[in-house]
Amino acid sequence: MEQPEVMVYLMTGFLDSGKSQFLKFTLAQDYFQIDGTTLLLLCEEGEEEYDAEELKKYGVVIETVDSQEELTEDLLAELDVKYRPERVVIEYNGMWKVSDFEKMKLPEGWGIEQKLTTVDASTFQMYLTNLKPLFVEMVRDAELVLFNRCTDLKPLAGYRRSVKVVSPQAEVIFEDENGEIENIFQDHVPYDLNAPVIEIRPEDYGIWYVDVMENPDRYRGKIVEYTARVLKPRSFPSKLFFTGRMAMTCCADDTTFLGYVCKSTYAPKLKAGQWVKIRAKVEYAKLAMYHGTGPVLEAEHIESGDEIKELVYFN
Repeated sequence: MEQPEVMVYLMTGFLDSGKSQFLKFTLAQDYFQIDGTTLLLLCEEGEEEYDAEELKKYGVVIETVDSQEELTEDLLAELDVKYRPERVVIEYNGMWKVSDFEKMKLPEGWGIEQKLTTVDASTFQMYLTNLKPLFVEMVRDAELVLFNRCTDLKPLAGYRRSVKVVSPQAEVIFEDENGEIENIFQDHVPYDLNAPVIEIRPEDYGIWYVDVMENPDRYRGKIVEYTARVLKPRSFPSKLFFTGRMAMTCCADDTTFLGYVCKSTYAPKLKAGQWVKIRAKVEYAKLAMYHGTGPVLEAEHIESGDEIKELVYFN
């Protein structure tokens, strides 16, 4: 896709998740400076306040929206005429559905360049339990998800998987009071990576699904064995098919099929919907469906498998 003339940066996150703090820091950085005007559109009043005079030094003008009813296509068109911005940064209200904004027709030349989400790790589980549909919309298609205020490392692997199942391409960063936390997920898998055949139990499928995409060096050339369901898109060549399982991403009405491409001369004999136990060698290739490079499983053995009725969960 062509880069928009006016790049829109959509900042999402629940109240007091650190959106304003993140933006105040970013807007003042040398790498974020441009020659023209940056329109900062505030849709939520948090504890952090902006210094309008200070932001003028960086070519930033501020407009506020007090209610979702005010955030209309007409308003955006008026602001485009008023400021002729070269860039727009939107601090979106955490209680508004992100899809409502994404459905709006933006002024000519505007386009969402990046979607970023901040998360307060100390309150994340509470929000996930009570407002999961809103969170799923925030992180879907996000390029960066920043978890701050991380005081307990134990649940972070589960938090990351909750993001990755919705938005596999997202970079997920964790920070405590001292800055970014690194190397907290090394070898954090419940199966033996050094086994001749890595057996993926049904309850570990979600962990494997995320890890095999994120860490190709761990899996390239390794043999894995797992049970999954066959999916055969019509557009696929005869020797290619999907194997995967249904996963819970939001609620009972929001599930998605999570699987990877498999390759086998036996593929034409498989039926869509069939459950199989597959042993395969993990390789990686650049495919359009992955929007880049992703796993391609070269099957060595395929046999009928028992149906797994349970959904894949990530938290």
